[in-house]
Amino acid sequence: MGRRQSSLFKWLTPGLGVKRWLALVMVGVTLLGLGIAFILVDLYRTRPLPQFIYTLTLRGLPSWVRAVAVGVVGTACILVGMFQVSRVVLAPFVRNGQPVVDMVAAHRRRQRGPKVVAVGGGTGLPVLLRGMKPYTTNLTAIVTVADDGGSSGRLRRELGVLPPGDFRDNIAALADDESLMTQLFRYRFGEGDLEGHSLGNLFITALSAVTGSFEQALVESSRVLAIQGQVLPSTLENVTLMADLREPDTNGMKRVAGESTITETVGVIERVFLLPDAPRAYPDAVRAILAADMIVIGPGSLFTSILPNLLVPGIAQAIRASRALKVYVCNVATQAGETDGFGVSSHVRAIEQHAGPGLFDVVLANDRFLPLVDANFEYVDVDWGSRKPQMETANLVDDRHPWRHSSERLADALMRVLDGAPRAS
Repeated sequence: MGRRQSSLFKWLTPGLGVKRWLALVMVGVTLLGLGIAFILVDLYRTRPLPQFIYTLTLRGLPSWVRAVAVGVVGTACILVGMFQVSRVVLAPFVRNGQPVVDMVAAHRRRQRGPKVVAVGGGTGLPVLLRGMKPYTTNLTAIVTVADDGGSSGRLRRELGVLPPGDFRDNIAALADDESLMTQLFRYRFGEGDLEGHSLGNLFITALSAVTGSFEQALVESSRVLAIQGQVLPSTLENVTLMADLREPDTNGMKRVAGESTITETVGVIERVFLLPDAPRAYPDAVRAILAADMIVIGPGSLFTSILPNLLVPGIAQAIRASRALKVYVCNVATQAGETDGFGVSSHVRAIEQHAGPGLFDVVLANDRFLPLVDANFEYVDVDWGSRKPQMETANLVDDRHPWRHSSERLADALMRVLDGAPRAS
């Protein structure tokens, strides 16, 4: 009983957006009551009524006592009735017995959360989005379209669609029931003509044909899965990621085409670029960047997930023009064949060499180093010092997978950086 009363009073908490509508209901009920009262008074004065009517109206008591009694009973009836109706109507949407008022409060809090734009791709971006969901629903993921491997690459070559793989992962990460959606969207067929394809990739590809465009397919996929935020491409052009690699033995240079081929080719990546070399940025992505409170670049594969977005001129220009706080999240560990031996300074230097300096205000890096049993990884050394941009460090490691970021720890660190950042004038 006490818990029910507590939940009832929570509906009066400031900021829920409930009291104003409750007041409107009270006004409507009062007006309706006045109308009924006019009729009763008229009947009361002009014709005899059954005795129980006089009893119900508390005739014989002072008028102020009658008014207070009727008001208290009426208000109690309204509140209890509304509470029970809300329980019945919202029961299908309640999870794990959580009170409806707590769910409403959390939803309202996230709606008022900061506008966060995350730029990247691969496995790093979904990790960030999962962590940010409890803080805000104003999330935008801007994803590279340079992927050409696996199921995405096959669909891209055979059907001419943009690669859906990274979009699938990020849409699943933003879904309400992520555990089920992740399993469903990542399910891969193991045999037959569909062998190797994921259901999520086929779903988005089919929606592209039904709706007539890839971007509309993303909108409809997001609506079907009721995601908290939006997932946008950095460009709609069919770009190819190119790389110049230095061969370790001869020190000669060779050029490689295709995102999936770059990390499989032996050599040190000297430069990556796009063909065509100046693709037009997706307008909605630019608008989201300009309206953001915080722009997060990374985490993710440096050369094959992050830089392909920043190599779209309109994306880099919009980030520079935005008044948002701009944070680069450096990877926890190096990536074999891509960033071997890289410290934080090497990651930042590579971004500046490709996209120019001054792209972000803060560099966020991990400062907790657990034992790594996989020889393909080593922790990124925090070798930045006191240079600009500002360096922030925190424990960002996932205890179960110490070469990856923890969604919760990363989001908490980003929110602390945002809360402590001076706002642009």
